[in-house]
Amino acid sequence: MGSPDDAAAVDKLYEYGERLNDAKDKAKNESDYVGIIDAAKGSSKAKQLAGQLIPRFFKHFPNLSAQAINAQFDLCEEDELGIRVQAIRGLPLLCKDTPLHLPKVADVLGQLLLAEEVLEKDAVQKALMSVLRQDTKASLTALFKHIETSDENIREKVLIFVREKVFPLKHELLQPQEEMERHITDLIKKSLQDVTGAEFKMFMDFLKSLSLFGEGVPPERVQELLQIVEGQADLDAQFNISDTDHIDRLMSCLYMAVPFFKRGASNSKFLIYINRHILPIFEKLPEDKKLDLLKNLAESSPYASTQDARTLLPSILQLLKKYLPRRRTGEELNFTFVESLLYTFHQLAHKTPNSTNSLCGYKIVTGQPSDRLGEDFTELYKDFTERLTVLEDVAKATMKKLTQGMAEHNKAMAAAKDEAAKTNAKAKKQNTSAGLRTCNNILTLVQPLHEKVPVFIGDKKINLSWKEIPRPAASSAMAATGRVKRSGSTTNGAGTAKRGRGDGASAQLVERAFTGPRAGGRVSLERGQRGSWRGARGRGRHFW
Repeated sequence: MGSPDDAAAVDKLYEYGERLNDAKDKAKNESDYVGIIDAAKGSSKAKQLAGQLIPRFFKHFPNLSAQAINAQFDLCEEDELGIRVQAIRGLPLLCKDTPLHLPKVADVLGQLLLAEEVLEKDAVQKALMSVLRQDTKASLTALFKHIETSDENIREKVLIFVREKVFPLKHELLQPQEEMERHITDLIKKSLQDVTGAEFKMFMDFLKSLSLFGEGVPPERVQELLQIVEGQADLDAQFNISDTDHIDRLMSCLYMAVPFFKRGASNSKFLIYINRHILPIFEKLPEDKKLDLLKNLAESSPYASTQDARTLLPSILQLLKKYLPRRRTGEELNFTFVESLLYTFHQLAHKTPNSTNSLCGYKIVTGQPSDRLGEDFTELYKDFTERLTVLEDVAKATMKKLTQGMAEHNKAMAAAKDEAAKTNAKAKKQNTSAGLRTCNNILTLVQPLHEKVPVFIGDKKINLSWKEIPRPAASSAMAATGRVKRSGSTTNGAGTAKRGRGDGASAQLVERAFTGPRAGGRVSLERGQRGSWRGARGRGRHFW
């Protein structure tokens, strides 16, 4: 029980409130409002009542605003939960009719997201939503300052709030649409100076969902998104093979960028960087990063400019030859690497066909001096076509064995007595199917390259083996998401066929060459130290 003095103080507060409530010109009752502010330092019940009354009459006493706000903020830090909750609920009223105080209120509410009590957390979130609805622009500006500069714990809580409460209500909160979408885009850009990979993906997914960057917008809008990705990829930095964070970031950003290339944005900056810094030391990359790079290059290659194609083609051809033996040996042949490189070669050569005259010994006439038809490149042609013949023979033999293996998997599925056995047989069948698609693509890509004047495949007829095959039932869903699944590879994993002496490998051995971790072509992103990304395959998409 409180003391008689406490009860008298509470009664006095009610008296102040009643007089202010009844007064027509409340400014004349300033002493009553001062009494309410002073009560914020009184007993527990007086503090709780003051937390209600200070916001109620706040707008009538602008000359006391600083004292009143500080008193309300102090109440939000009281030890007693009931006092804190009451004070928090009153915060939106402090700026309802006096918007100049809203940024400070939003700032404090952002800090209060650290609350652990369920009732208090709920009060903070509701108060923040109330403030956001009063003035979305000012509130978001205040919240994003925490994302840019705040203590790590506050920053994380604000990010969660923005993701779970603000982003889902973008159509309601971001009005007028164009102005507010531009404002939040600018806020996000500032916040990207120091983010984890998961945070960056979250922000990019949100930006792509805005009408500002939707389908049918001018190319410069798509280029703006690409420039954000290029900034994260750090394409102005010298590449360091030992910097695994940069490798992860680069591969992930290139993957994110491919849809923008398809929408007309230029991939020149990525291609130039990769050609200058990455391809010369390709063999030093971790095996999974090699695969990420080659798949991303393959998907990017149809959108290369003629100049970039001419610059990149020699490096791609040189790398392709490393994986095409001139004679059959017992060495492993990485089919997925070869498929990626062959597809990229076709796409680039389609842009600049006469460049292949001096690279591969072809005889393509364009009437330009760069045709170099007067020079003898016979040995280059012989070398290249011999390698292609070896590849063709191995691919055909591998397809035959994989087809035999497919029949065995079908029998295993039919004979499976439990779910585990059925799942195992199904996984083997899927891997074998992927291997068959890879080999089939290789044969399709090799066939026209035997000609002296080949026709390079520069259209969309080839469906890369790691991408899902469109099915009628799923086509609309794929169009809506724009996502495709990728199948990954380790050195002896998916897409790598290990051959024994001659063609003596069994169907099972060949099938195993296409099994293993299906790690996914994307680098998934986990929370690491801010300012760096840490790859974590198979883990969650976000750090929350």
